[in-house]
Amino acid sequence: MVASTLSKTVSILVAGTLGVIAAPAPALVTRQTISALSSSQIAAFRPFTFFASTAYCQPSNTLAWNCGANCNANPGFVPVASGGDGSSVQFWYVGFDPGHNSVIVAHQGTDTSKIEALLTDANAGMSHLDASLFPGVPSSVEAHSGFASEQAKTAPSILAAVQKALSAHSSNQVTLVGHSLGAALALLDAVYLPLHLPGVSFKTVGYGMPRVGNQAFADYVDSHVTSLTRINNREDPVPILPGRFLGFHHPSGEVHIQDSGVWDSCPGQDNTSNLCTTGDVGNIFEGSTSDHEGPYDGVEMGC
Repeated sequence: MVASTLSKTVSILVAGTLGVIAAPAPALVTRQTISALSSSQIAAFRPFTFFASTAYCQPSNTLAWNCGANCNANPGFVPVASGGDGSSVQFWYVGFDPGHNSVIVAHQGTDTSKIEALLTDANAGMSHLDASLFPGVPSSVEAHSGFASEQAKTAPSILAAVQKALSAHSSNQVTLVGHSLGAALALLDAVYLPLHLPGVSFKTVGYGMPRVGNQAFADYVDSHVTSLTRINNREDPVPILPGRFLGFHHPSGEVHIQDSGVWDSCPGQDNTSNLCTTGDVGNIFEGSTSDHEGPYDGVEMGC
């Protein structure tokens, strides 16, 4: 697995020291607005779950597509580029998935044995998005400073790799995936890449995604990111960090895996029903760090 339970706990507490305090909750959303996914809908996410898990593998292995069970789960994948050192720069890779006729962009989550990765998570102030990377995005849109800084390190390389893959495979679809910090980076890429790739369709699937930006960011995502699903497992505390009282908000698109194994689609931003993560996990002490890595339909994150 990615790290020991102890180091995962330390990472989460460092990233969300102030997240213990909960913002006042609005009225609960009724059960009728929440719907369970069918078994076929759940199964459709499985290839993307393995792609997200593969991002924890060494770049040399993802570039060769030789990483054991994770790579074997998507045997037709054609890698194009990979990079990162897992510390100052999270692992990433880009390639083409013929099964979905889509370019895949995947980001590694936090390796809690690396202090620089922990500092990225802990840098929880908010800042404006870089206008050169995000031209035209309103100045009111702000994101987690650590996440935004990390995304900026790889943005030009990933854009170039995506352009190469789209051209090589005559595709106009891109799917962005990641787990934990990797999910946050995937969401930032979901805002970034469409600004530079007009006419391309995008889909984003994130697992255990922390909050990435302010209310204006969440609203921008809801208006401009055409397909976002953020899948949260049971009592995983990471999706409630950083705290809403700090001004952070999730966009729409949550799917919450219940203890029973039911996958519920939770409408709206930070749905406070107890069937959804914000309502189910009131603070980090009500969460379970062991739920963060999965399982997501039987798949545990890590290489």
